[in-house]
Amino acid sequence: MNENSFWKKGITNGSSEFSDPTNSFFIQVKVGGILQMKNNSHQEDTKTSIIESNHYETEMKTAIIDNNGDKLFTVMHPNPGKETIILLHGGPGFPSSLTEVINDLKDHFQIIFFHQRGTKKSPCRSGDYSMEAYLEDIEAVRHFYNIEKFHLWGHSWGGLYAQIYAEKYTDHLLSLFLCSPGSGTNVQWKQTEKEVMKLNKSMTTTWEWTKMGMNSFLGMLGSDNAYKRLFTQVMKNYNKKFVSVDASIIAEDFDLLKADPINKTRPAIVKYPLLKGLSHPDFKITILYGDQDIYTVSKSFVIDRYPTAKVVAVPNSGHIPWLHNPDVYKSIVSRHYK
Repeated sequence: MNENSFWKKGITNGSSEFSDPTNSFFIQVKVGGILQMKNNSHQEDTKTSIIESNHYETEMKTAIIDNNGDKLFTVMHPNPGKETIILLHGGPGFPSSLTEVINDLKDHFQIIFFHQRGTKKSPCRSGDYSMEAYLEDIEAVRHFYNIEKFHLWGHSWGGLYAQIYAEKYTDHLLSLFLCSPGSGTNVQWKQTEKEVMKLNKSMTTTWEWTKMGMNSFLGMLGSDNAYKRLFTQVMKNYNKKFVSVDASIIAEDFDLLKADPINKTRPAIVKYPLLKGLSHPDFKITILYGDQDIYTVSKSFVIDRYPTAKVVAVPNSGHIPWLHNPDVYKSIVSRHYK
């Protein structure tokens, strides 16, 4: 793609019918989902503060970490002697297994990912969804696995989460890979919401859009099942132009989804100060978007925030580039981590 000015077209102002909390019934659709051909049949016990096991695959290890009473379900693909990459899935409130992403990296790096706070396997008993609590979760994972410095990879909301962490804990990072990242905190989050609304409305029939609004409203009232129905449609919208979509195989293990983190994280993001970015970090930053991503003009927020970053667009791709154009995605990842 062209230089970083490619997306600088100006940002629209004002609230949308959905971003205004007085009449919003569709507050959050920035999910980092993937298509998956199987159901997750493994359920982990969360009653013990720290649990380690060797289930799933030969080299995969799971642990449940206690962070001041809140639990974090973590998965580690050990690779002794190799650098560590921590992966942040999209959402919030809707974990992704990131299977394809992990498979591309685990032979050359130690990989760690975790289900973020408030999801089914990572219960948030404190009810704290502040950005400070989210940052403490990454720190808890880092300390538990005794990692001093690591690469941070984040997708969608996870890409914004990664930016928030990078600004506060710059010294802990070896690199930053932002995959279709959320564009910003505070008023910038509201702008990205408007863009996501526009995309979803354009991809649905009038009846599908109406049902999305109804399910979003019920989800805001606390219904997990309503959000599951909502995000089923969202994942259809995100993938229908790029990969075959079937309702029976869509996306994630929806059983992990919870309404609380969806509803409570948004106001915490809006409350958080605008990010300042990193003008001259001593590590590599890559910013990747699909050329038909869900984010449009708000991409300029991210690009301006990191003037030294390599900015790339994946052709023939939407919001999930490792599925929509895997060959190009893999080549970009390979260049970043070489």
